[in-house]
Amino acid sequence: MSEILIRAADTILTMDGTRRELQGADIRIRDGMIAEVGTGLHSEGEVVLAKGCVVTPGLVNTHHHLYQTLTRAVPGGQDALLFGWLRTLYPIWSRFGPEEMRISALAGLAELALSGCTLTSDHLYLFPNGSRLDDTIHAAGEIGVRFHPTRGAMSIGESDGGLPPDALVEREADILNDCIRVIDAFHDPRPGAMVRVGVAPCSPFSVSRDLMRDAAILARDKGVMLHTHLAENDEDIAYSLEQFGCRPGQYAEDLGWTGDDVWHAHCVKLDGAEIDLFARSRTGVAHCPCSNCRLGSGIAPVRAMRDAGVKVGLGVDGSASNDAANLVGEARQAMLLQRVAQGADAMSAREALEIATRGGADVLGRPDCGRIELGARGDVAIWDVSGVESAGSWDPAALLLTGPTRVRDLFVEGRQVVRGGQVTTIDLPRVVEQANRLARALAG
Repeated sequence: MSEILIRAADTILTMDGTRRELQGADIRIRDGMIAEVGTGLHSEGEVVLAKGCVVTPGLVNTHHHLYQTLTRAVPGGQDALLFGWLRTLYPIWSRFGPEEMRISALAGLAELALSGCTLTSDHLYLFPNGSRLDDTIHAAGEIGVRFHPTRGAMSIGESDGGLPPDALVEREADILNDCIRVIDAFHDPRPGAMVRVGVAPCSPFSVSRDLMRDAAILARDKGVMLHTHLAENDEDIAYSLEQFGCRPGQYAEDLGWTGDDVWHAHCVKLDGAEIDLFARSRTGVAHCPCSNCRLGSGIAPVRAMRDAGVKVGLGVDGSASNDAANLVGEARQAMLLQRVAQGADAMSAREALEIATRGGADVLGRPDCGRIELGARGDVAIWDVSGVESAGSWDPAALLLTGPTRVRDLFVEGRQVVRGGQVTTIDLPRVVEQANRLARALAG
């Protein structure tokens, strides 16, 4: 039996069923689960004092491309729209191998953990030079975060009218076989799982209709979730209309890509009918505000989605289109963009934080995460609000208005991954050095 007692937090934002906010309260984590929430609690285990702190559930990242951490701020791609940006980066990514995948994932996961993230998905859709999904799964194990990797794929290269170069696409039979392999090897369907695997053809412009349909059938046969990019920008909509004769929502529905076991990334250009479709079918959305801004894709209709009942979580997207993997920063950006589009009362700081915690967990099919309540997993972020970022704040619990943007302590399954603002599980300075070395080699 292992126990941690988080004691005397200034405020606990529980994100439970009634969104309780507790002052001067404690949290007891036992054997990886929330065992008790209240005041004056006792434990024989380690005691972590949280005076001067706001405590939240660990944040949840619903869309990432961890391999892209080694290709931040690449010249030629810094000022391009989505398709031009991809054409710049594809040749660089084609030189990756297993070491690049692992080190890039380690750096990206550490950055996420420092921003309060305890559960993250990842969308890996290219596998050059012997790379495998296994490389990122092992990296997540080293860091100690809860991981939902997806086995992505590209099968339609330039010569067949797709966007990616032919050298980066795979045979569809090989893709499906490897999906089966990684699911059988790593997927854990049990509550509290540290690893779950999803199936994730990259996008409608890089795979065939047959692969989309077959991937959905395979995923449901295996009982795993489905993920892809959808309706990301105007180019994406134009491609769908030209190639398929319909909008992305219709394309997804026709091929079995709606439902409670599906979540789509971006969805910037969903129209009202598509929002209604997603609400009725319980299809989830990974909203990636910083990447959408960086690529000039637009502002996703998150207010309309939420009002319609669509499940919405946050995603940092890849570090090549965001240049950061700071999930609390992503939540603030989501709040600000909805205010720009809809007015200052369009989204509160607390609602944006809810999307970043409970909302993301629900998108990933993890009702055991994203909230602090009896029986939930012991995934907890502690934010020190005694520093200059929060000085003068009348409401430090409005975390996204006043900061900080880096956690003091982070627990995943009751195990401490960040202590005093430092990652405890890996030698992060060494990983940063390795990441910079590999990036320089790719640039050369």
